Amino acid sequence: MKEPIQKVLRYMAIELALYAVLAIAYFCLVLRFLGPWLAELFHEQRTYYVVVSVLLMGGQAIALERLGTGLSYIIRRGKK
Repeated sequence: MKEPIQKVLRYMAIELALYAVLAIAYFCLVLRFLGPWLAELFHEQRTYYVVVSVLLMGGQAIALERLGTGLSYIIRRGKK
């Protein structure tokens, strides 16, 4: 392979690994701290549960994307 393609694949693998670790950590934190409350909300008020779940998913997407971008920038040391 050409060297630029190898660099791109290496950076992509690093970003994918970081994103996977961050997503698992987020999932564990939400499950640990919000799990009982979400379960109660699911059984008591499903409409609010759906709204809260969608907001959590959106927040996760935004937060993990920004964290991943920031870490990617640090890994690449500002190089594009």
